[in-house]
Parts: sequence; C-alpha cells; structure tokens
Amino acid sequence: MTAATAAGTAFGSLLRDWRQRRRLTQLDLGLRAEVSARHLSFLETGRSKPSREMVLHLSEELDVPLRARNELMMAAGFAPAYTQHGLDDAELGEVQRSLRRILDGQEPYPAVLVDGSWNLLAANRAVALLTDLVDPELLAPPANVLRVSLHPRGLAPHVVDLEEYAAHLVSRLRRQAERSATTGLRALLGELVGYCRDAGLDPAAQPRDRILLPLRLRHPDQELTLFSTVAVLGAPLDVTLEEVAIESFFPADDATATYLRERFA
Repeated sequence: MTAATAAGTAFGSLLRDWRQRRRLTQLDLGLRAEVSARHLSFLETGRSKPSREMVLHLSEELDVPLRARNELMMAAGFAPAYTQHGLDDAELGEVQRSLRRILDGQEPYPAVLVDGSWNLLAANRAVALLTDLVDPELLAPPANVLRVSLHPRGLAPHVVDLEEYAAHLVSRLRRQAERSATTGLRALLGELVGYCRDAGLDPAAQPRDRILLPLRLRHPDQELTLFSTVAVLGAPLDVTLEEVAIESFFPADDATATYLRERFA
C-alpha cells in the first residue's frame, strides 16, 4: 500500500464515522456539500484522495469539531488547520483574563470553567458552596465536575431530586459524546451510569412536568435551589477555546439568593 493510499484509507474511515454519527447517507451528505455520492464513496473507500479544501468543506458540512477537523486533515496527509494552545499559553492570555473576569463577576453565585471533558480548570469563590459538600479526594486535580456531581462521596447524597438530576447529566453527556471529538467521554459516561445503577437510580428517568430542572441541595445551613447556564466562546478558531465552557449557577428562589449574598458578597 502506498503512502497516498494509506492516507486516503485513514481519511475515508474517519469521514465515514462522522457521516454516520450525523445519521446521513452518502446521498444526504452529497446534496448538502454539492458533491456527488459517487465521489464521496471513493473518498470513504480510499479510491480518491481529497484536496485540503475538500477536507475543510466536508468538515464544515458535517459540523465536525475543530479537534476532529485537525485529525481529518492529518489523516488526509495535510497539516492541521487549527491551532491548539494551552489555556496558560501567552497567546491566550487576554482570553484567560476575560474568562477570569466572567467567573469573578458571577459572584456571589457559583461558576466553573471546564474543558471538553468537564475537568475543572478554574472556579470562583462561591463554588465553595458546592465543594464544601464533597470529599476532598474527589477535588484533587484534575477534578471532574460530572464525576463530583454523581459520585457517592460527591454531591449526590445532598441532591434532593437525585434520580432526575442524574438522568439529566447522563443524557447531556451522552449527547456530547455522540457529537464530540473529545476522547474519554464514553468512559466517563459509563462511570456515571455505574454510579446511578449502584444507587438504584434509573439513568434514563424522565423529569416531571416542569419548565426547568433545578439543582436542589440539602445544605447543612438550609435547602438551596439553583439552576445553571452553560456558555461557550463565540467563533473559536483554536481547539482549546472551542472546548472550554463556563457553567454558571443562579438562585432559583429568594431564600437561596439571600443566603448566597450573605455568604459570598
């Protein structure tokens, strides 16, 4: 097998995987990308080698994450198209400072910065509301926010509506694992499902009829009720920046708002 043939076969296998993840036939993708189904078949089987522009074009039509776009580029024999800096690198200095301002500006309410695997990168002071309930061993770097949420020595024993909340986290991670290029998500998903089953919970439980699923905590001081939002950066062109997110928690009732203001203001 020549180097060109090997590259074409590697690219074709990845292309097929992403097409199938998006539940598209070759004809469906061909219509979207204005490429013949025959040519797509040749690309997937390695009979044709894509141009750099074709790799980027198909990646865009398949909504492939930047990390996987780089993998497709390299599989086709090209250099990566997108940078991947560390969050502490000088090139991302201003972005990092801005993310820190967002976290601090969320106080007196909790907020965390996570990577694509839900590993904790940074947090504000108010996150102590949650971490004070968790076994310190679970907070050793790299602490994983989802593991901490459902681990029997994490937040799980303190969550009032645990079955519903656990099913929500499992469902969210399952969707992310299906669409993401981040490795390790399926293993984390299996771990979370295991925690649910060990606790006698149904990881596929459906929420009751309500407009928002809150996080209700049995805190030593009083019961607290929160809801959260997840924000990502707009138009990122770096792998790291595409994957980071900020989850911000807000009080869902006046009693929780008062408690947070008095403790963290």
